[in-house]
Amino acid sequence: MLPAVPAPLLQGASNFRDLGGYGTASGQRVRRGRVFRSDHLAGLTSEDLARFQQLGIGHSLDFRGVSEYTATPYAIPGVQRVALTIEPTVVARMQALVAQGIEPTTEETVDLMRETYRDFVNRNADTFGRFLKHLLAQPTPQVFHCTAGKDRTGFAAALLLSALGVDRATIEHDYLLTNQLYRRDPRLEGKGPAHVMKVLWQVQPEFLHAAYEAVDAQHGGMRDYLHGAIGLSPQELTELQRMLLEG
Repeated sequence: MLPAVPAPLLQGASNFRDLGGYGTASGQRVRRGRVFRSDHLAGLTSEDLARFQQLGIGHSLDFRGVSEYTATPYAIPGVQRVALTIEPTVVARMQALVAQGIEPTTEETVDLMRETYRDFVNRNADTFGRFLKHLLAQPTPQVFHCTAGKDRTGFAAALLLSALGVDRATIEHDYLLTNQLYRRDPRLEGKGPAHVMKVLWQVQPEFLHAAYEAVDAQHGGMRDYLHGAIGLSPQELTELQRMLLEG
């Protein structure tokens, strides 16, 4: 049975949650209080900052592009920000189409998002590899995020949970929680047709499935992808599991 929707942990970040508690194929569980995922952290309240201290979070792994970080920077006392920059290419593609007077349909927008997730797998593997290696290198709790905590963050969470042995149905459950938790912010979204923006600022199973299809068809499955393009050795994978699984 899948867990219920988590209660909000922070006031100033709507999509912040603990990745712990999920079961694995081996019968173990992902440790709670070790790795958190989130939307951007620029709106944290003083109470939220105190909560960060209580959680012991020492590093924030930030997948946002340069202009995104410039628009909503943050500095959290005691937390080191690590830039794992992946530029939001789907927004640039959409803006280019609109500039040409082309209004994409809902289906075309979904296709653009699927292409974005294939790019995560094939073009951004090095960055996601650095993400997993940073989790390995730092013993303190960590949080990773992008702007909405849905796409770059969603794929990173899927990758981590896959490495820990969580099944894809459970990973998809965690992925889709964004649609219940994330509070859309028009100031961050830019302008575009309502049907397009709805696709861009929510998540759909088809997006994640596109990433899985690329992993399976082009990389021989998740384990080969982790050891190949992601660059995690068998020993590092075992150590990651030792660190982040109970028992």
